[in-house]
Amino acid sequence: MLGKKLVTAQKRGETRALCLGLGMVTCSMMMYFFIGITIVPFYTKSVWTTETVCKVLKANIKDKVLHQDSEGSEDEDLSPYPCLQVWVNLTASGQEVMLYHTEDTLKRNPQCSYVPGKSENSKEVKARIETIASNFKKYQTFPCYYDPGGTQTNVILSRLYPPKGLFFAFLWPTLMFTGGCLIIVLVKISQYVSVLSAWQ
Repeated sequence: MLGKKLVTAQKRGETRALCLGLGMVTCSMMMYFFIGITIVPFYTKSVWTTETVCKVLKANIKDKVLHQDSEGSEDEDLSPYPCLQVWVNLTASGQEVMLYHTEDTLKRNPQCSYVPGKSENSKEVKARIETIASNFKKYQTFPCYYDPGGTQTNVILSRLYPPKGLFFAFLWPTLMFTGGCLIIVLVKISQYVSVLSAWQ
């Protein structure tokens, strides 16, 4: 009687462990799919792939502008913000080009090097932009990214999804997938050993 209870408990434990392993594998596959349709396209479409050194030539704050995308359409409901324009000397080619914060900055407003969030306070935005301008004037040389193919003549300060960020994005689902597969393999080995012991 006790033996039957132990076997039943063992089978229940194996079933739960198997469900856990399959659940982990399923979740990791869903995470792979989500990363594949969100992060990977932005990473592959970015042409600013080569790192170089930029030297600040001038950093000016121009008149206030509205939030504007690359096609020129403006949102009248948003408050205007000071337009920071940073021009740098690209070490790789010696050209004078405009610097943007990220790839998204150029898309949101090609006139400005930095575009604040849409819901930020105007006073905070002004103070932040002034701080950024003073930092550029203080630290003249810094790493930046440019397009080696020459499609884009401008440069960006940081990539939205660098290779390191993409690696960490895939790290957690990979660990979950590996752990799920390991649990399934261990359960199958346990079942095989149990059957082998019962046959002997």
